[in-house]
Amino acid sequence: MIIGTGVSPGIAIGKALLIKNEEIDIQKKQIENIEIEKNRFIEAINKSKKELISIRDKALKELGKEKSAIFDAHLMILEDPEVVESTLKKIDDEKVNAEYAFKQISEQYIIVFKSMDNEYMRERASDIRDVSSRVIKNILGIKITDLSMLDEEVILVAHDLTPSETATMDKKKVLGFLTNIGGRTSHTAIMSRTLEIPAVVGLKNITEKLEDGDFVIFNGETGEVMINPNQQKIQRYKELKHIYEKEKKELEALKGQKSITKDGRIVELAGNIGTPNDIEGLLNNDAEGVGLYRTEFIYMDRPSLPTEEEQFNAYKEVLESMNPKPIVIRTLDIGGDKELSYLKFDEEMNPFLGYRAIRLCLDKKDIFKTQLRALLRASVYGNLKIMFPMISSLEELLAAKRILDEVKCDLEKDKIAYCQNIEVGMMIEVPSAALISDILAKHVDFFSIGTNDLIQYTTAVDRMNEKIHHLYNPFNPAVLRLIKMTIDNGHKEGIWVGMCGEMAGDKRMIPILLGLGLDEFSMSPISILPARKLIRKLKYEDMKDLASKVVNMSSAEEIKAYIEKILF
Repeated sequence: MIIGTGVSPGIAIGKALLIKNEEIDIQKKQIENIEIEKNRFIEAINKSKKELISIRDKALKELGKEKSAIFDAHLMILEDPEVVESTLKKIDDEKVNAEYAFKQISEQYIIVFKSMDNEYMRERASDIRDVSSRVIKNILGIKITDLSMLDEEVILVAHDLTPSETATMDKKKVLGFLTNIGGRTSHTAIMSRTLEIPAVVGLKNITEKLEDGDFVIFNGETGEVMINPNQQKIQRYKELKHIYEKEKKELEALKGQKSITKDGRIVELAGNIGTPNDIEGLLNNDAEGVGLYRTEFIYMDRPSLPTEEEQFNAYKEVLESMNPKPIVIRTLDIGGDKELSYLKFDEEMNPFLGYRAIRLCLDKKDIFKTQLRALLRASVYGNLKIMFPMISSLEELLAAKRILDEVKCDLEKDKIAYCQNIEVGMMIEVPSAALISDILAKHVDFFSIGTNDLIQYTTAVDRMNEKIHHLYNPFNPAVLRLIKMTIDNGHKEGIWVGMCGEMAGDKRMIPILLGLGLDEFSMSPISILPARKLIRKLKYEDMKDLASKVVNMSSAEEIKAYIEKILF
């Protein structure tokens, strides 16, 4: 048995599918038989065409015209006579291996396209890179796995899963995730809970211990993983899966019930989502709203920026689906661990402290304004609240609000309707924002505490670093004091305070947060009903006393031990 960090509950039983994204090392080789090398290249081109046609047709049928269009663009590159002829000529003239020749030609085209003045043409460089990778893998006979077109149910096994991989995969065919790296707040962990897919992360070398087709069983809560277990263990885990599903079904009785303590304190239990497709999970788990819509996923897995119309349709769909429940939509939060292939920035020593989120948006005003126009236009279809990420100063907040006002004026000039009373808020995820929350609260309608980053920045712990992950601790007294300060300052100014970090769905933290006066808890959909069950067992007045005690304790271990002794 292997033990990792269980980050999304549930029992997964099935075949492993290994995802390998290693860089292919292509060496220049002198060859004797030019014709064989040319044939290798032409066969790889033809095979790539067949694959892309198959993927395009399936994507058109299952995902729609918009998602399938990218594959048409890829086919056009493969059919470009200049690309093909230039590669064949290079093989002929230099007597080199096919993969090297094609790599050199495709890199030339990538450089040319990236240097063009026309933005659309610059964006085609990423398409060429994708196609180039496919052709080279086919020349070398490397298996290509398309997660959007899975043929059978599988457990995905990877070093880590990228945002684009989780955004495009066929979720109906994925039974679970296993990764070498990650913790409770890693992208894979967050997405697995949002998608209600069992997951274990931080397994160090699971990609080396498993092979494609191995039979795997794991427990997404305890972190236990077994490879090719005997029949007795398979039967035992099938029984555990049955018990888990039964307990999950019992929570259904809480649907339609209020999230209210024994002594009458009502809070809001909302959900975190990344795409309109996640709404189904919210509805199934009786979410009282959306506390965080991560709009960056609209920008991912595509060769270019989404248009205003594309964004408008995505926001409209979510607002209509949940109307009249509140929907908090966070503006673009790219940077740090989230990159876009078509937006290239200078390499940074500390990307998490660098050019990201609101900093990027205030600099790239055209991108920011396009998103704000789409949001405002969609606001007439539901209860929209706009939220700015990673605000660290009053100057940034006021600058973002000015741009929002400019966009409102533009819409009025164009006689385009938008809701006039949209609440505008900001995330508290930087210590400086928490420390001046008394000032910031005068300029917003709400705060939402993003604990994933707040813990990271407060404790100076990279949450993706396995060696120091034990220091990334939500029970840290410094973190709890910043949360208390934020809630108190928000309430003094008459605004509501929510939380959209993973801490909001942690059953050990909910009693403390309740006692600190948190108004809204936004979490992965799968955590909503268990959280409601817990809150309905608690007394607000008792939790106020509990919170008062723990914020004055000396260490994370002391707080954690006290909570587990008193409540669990």
